[in-house]
Amino acid sequence: MMIAKRMEGVSEYYFSQKLREIDLLNKEGKNIINLGIGSPDLPPHPDVIRTLQEEAAKPGVHGYQGYKGIPALRQAFADWYQQWYQVVLDPDTEILPLIGSKEGIMHICMTYLNEGDQALIPDPGYPTYASAVKLAGGQSITYPLQEERNWYPDLEALAATDLSKVKLMFVNYPHMPTGQQVETGMFEKLVHFAKENNLLLIHDNPYSFILNDSPVSLLEVPGAKEVVLELNSLSKSHNMAGWRIGMLCGSKERIEEVLRFKSNMDSGMFQPLQMAAAKALSLGKEWYSYINGIYAQRRNEVYRILDILGCHYELKQVGLFVWAKIPGQYTDAYALSDEVLYGANVFLTPGGIFGSQGNRYIRISLCGDLSRFEQAIIRISKLYK
Repeated sequence: MMIAKRMEGVSEYYFSQKLREIDLLNKEGKNIINLGIGSPDLPPHPDVIRTLQEEAAKPGVHGYQGYKGIPALRQAFADWYQQWYQVVLDPDTEILPLIGSKEGIMHICMTYLNEGDQALIPDPGYPTYASAVKLAGGQSITYPLQEERNWYPDLEALAATDLSKVKLMFVNYPHMPTGQQVETGMFEKLVHFAKENNLLLIHDNPYSFILNDSPVSLLEVPGAKEVVLELNSLSKSHNMAGWRIGMLCGSKERIEEVLRFKSNMDSGMFQPLQMAAAKALSLGKEWYSYINGIYAQRRNEVYRILDILGCHYELKQVGLFVWAKIPGQYTDAYALSDEVLYGANVFLTPGGIFGSQGNRYIRISLCGDLSRFEQAIIRISKLYK
């Protein structure tokens, strides 16, 4: 049986492969400390778990749900956006709950890309952008993000290229993997660029609450709804990665277009999950202060690891990872990552998996209790003593 042509050139996700390798090493007794993957290890707020338990015990909540999510969840997302981003959204027409924001990337590509259409993909950037474009029949055109430009796109250089086939442009701030926050005026420039070149901006925004005092949304820019769809998620901000709760927001027309595809792909989200998500979205500043206090302690331990490795890093980063430039003696970050994995039984993510611009960088996740970081420091210190 031959697989579909759309699968040609689409490889298995890097972390899926690497986790199998780590599993084999663990079976050999290596006890690998995995500091590569950004899967929050902390639980959601107790009230969120309690809400799920209480709602799941009720009769009549276990059937199929509406494709647009329950009104209580859409209203909670609207209130959340107004409180934290100062963005007004109509809960009935401008918000679409998702079974995780990752599926939204695929929904958007399938909704808007025809065979041969192009999408602008950041390098470095989340690998799923390119694979979703490929699976939808489109062509990925990478645009470089470089440290000397503060990991921002060179919009003037992009405008000088042939953009006639480009329909989508993926952007992501706070940026993963570099942790770069957006500066005043950059979002305005992106919206202007999209309008000038008749393309749709897809803003992936799951990291805005992690180690960041100023959450921002691309939809804050006046007129942005004309050219922007924004993805958001509870995975990182509320420690609910496995719950698979995300959202898409934008203009009524764009939401209706994506819903036409999504409604053919699933049958709605479990209602008690939606009620628990609404509870999570109602949490106040003390919740974000609590989780960020823990992440700040962990980040200090990551700095110690990077100092041992001789890496250079910026202290202004936000988000769930620390991004760092490797020393010059290594050919690339894969070499350093493998050296640490096989020499110290600690896994660090090589930046090259996010694109060629990441070849000389590594990324370390803040997910894991302090004892794991302390043990990693001991192991890596022995390797480089």
